[in-house]
Amino acid sequence: MTSTASSMDTRQEQGVEEQRPSWQQRLRRFGYTSRPRSDVRDRLMPPYAEPSPRLWATIGLSKPATGRLVRWSAWGGPLLVTLLAGMTRFWNLGNPKAVIFDETYYAKDAWALIHRGYEVNWAKNANDLILQGDGHVTIPSEAAYVVHPPVGKYVIGLGEWMFGFTPFGWRFMTALLGTLSVLMLCRIGRRLFRSTFLGCLAGALMAVDGLHFVMSRTALLDQVLMFFVLAAFGCLLLDRDRARARLAAALPPDADGVVRPDAHVAETTRMGLRPWRWAAGLMLGLAIGTKWNGLYVLAAFCVMAVLWDVGSRKVAGARRPYAAVVKRDLGWAFLSTVPVAVVTYLASWTGWILSPTDGTGGYFRNWAATDGKGGNWTFLPDWLRSLWHYEHQVYEFHVGLSSPHTYQSNPWSWIVTGRPVSYFYDDPLPGKNGCPADAGEKCAREVLALGTPLLWWAAAFAILYVLWRWLFRRDWRAGAIACGIAAGYLPWFMYQERTIFYFYAVVFLPFLCLAVAMMIGALLGPPGSTERRRVVGAAASGVLVLLITWNFIYFWPLYTGQSIPIDSWRSRMWLDTWV
Repeated sequence: MTSTASSMDTRQEQGVEEQRPSWQQRLRRFGYTSRPRSDVRDRLMPPYAEPSPRLWATIGLSKPATGRLVRWSAWGGPLLVTLLAGMTRFWNLGNPKAVIFDETYYAKDAWALIHRGYEVNWAKNANDLILQGDGHVTIPSEAAYVVHPPVGKYVIGLGEWMFGFTPFGWRFMTALLGTLSVLMLCRIGRRLFRSTFLGCLAGALMAVDGLHFVMSRTALLDQVLMFFVLAAFGCLLLDRDRARARLAAALPPDADGVVRPDAHVAETTRMGLRPWRWAAGLMLGLAIGTKWNGLYVLAAFCVMAVLWDVGSRKVAGARRPYAAVVKRDLGWAFLSTVPVAVVTYLASWTGWILSPTDGTGGYFRNWAATDGKGGNWTFLPDWLRSLWHYEHQVYEFHVGLSSPHTYQSNPWSWIVTGRPVSYFYDDPLPGKNGCPADAGEKCAREVLALGTPLLWWAAAFAILYVLWRWLFRRDWRAGAIACGIAAGYLPWFMYQERTIFYFYAVVFLPFLCLAVAMMIGALLGPPGSTERRRVVGAAASGVLVLLITWNFIYFWPLYTGQSIPIDSWRSRMWLDTWV
């Protein structure tokens, strides 16, 4: 009787549990099935995806050859994409042989920096003298007031030092960094998605983007800034994988050889010096030393890296992951990024700091010894006080900049390419400067900083997809992409009355390409999809990629300054705001 009562009690308890199903049991009514629990090592370090064996069987490759091809594709694929990007960016790089748009500032500032250590005031006809004399001009000595730090101009100046004070020379380094950024994005995408195909796709999308292409062929600072921001993101991604690998190695396996979460190990394991995080601090310092909006990227990436640490320790089994990160990681995370970035920024001003203090050196270099005498900060070195005053003046300039410009735009219009920037325009007559003799009317010759429209319009939907993945699926990859976009994009909404331009968006362009690649990966279908689903997804994805590539080719004349009949130029002005 006791046994029977006990059995009845057990059945009653089971009945109560069935009457109060968990959230997973409720969702099971709608077809939900929980994922099987896997080894924690696979969750900390997911394996890279490999193509279906059916593909290799169709091609006729043996298993050893397949293994070699997969290994080589990890670098071979990105290098092929980079080769394509480099060939297009370096082709006829010195054309147009002119000082276009803001090259009038940065090309000359770069030349002065590498020769004098500070920027100088040039004569009004300096551009003509530079082009006529192939760069053989006398460098003035009077210091100039400039509003951007020196790193980007030093980078441009490196190309001038190697190839001369010519259009090819001052565009060389932006073309090189633009090409290398494609390689970095391929590898970053591969590591982020654990897919060589999606990584190469992200890099290929950026290779055929018009804004990235034009910025790679123009001596402006924003392309340099984009390179350092992307490099910092890549360093943090490497650091994340290294940290998770260390956690996975520290977790003990059970009797069956399966690694399971361990709260003690997850909360007490130290990550060491983490050199890739120090490298990220260096890259962020160089970004800030190029343009100040790198400060927003520094703040966003630091928060992202700390949240990655929290997630890593949580997966490893930490019961209080935030407390563990504050105790074990936060201090080193700060020291390896913020102080490194600050020291790097200060070091970038070395040329200005070492210039004479008798009034013949850099702008405001002697301020502490003249107008800045006295006060409460005299215990600081004169160079630091003078630099601080200079930076304050620059800040006042940037905040108050509201001079109207023909090509200024509101950040709301950037994603839809509402107002591109014309860097160069000429209207040669038939038979001159590349204009066909039978053109009838005059031709148009333009360099237009315009992102490939179909890519950017697809990116508008990709942003929504990424946000959905992050908010509702808790996909850390989507969160990382959203962080990169937000860090480069959202700060400009605080300065909508300021004179700003569409080409500033090149800084977060790599993350738009990652978003589109992630969306295309979803179109292709998740692992285990049916063959019909794969075929439909591959067809839709292929059409989208081909249309984006065609769109880039269609606008090629506007990206390279080629002379085309005026009617052909008008047919490419899809929106009235592009004129």
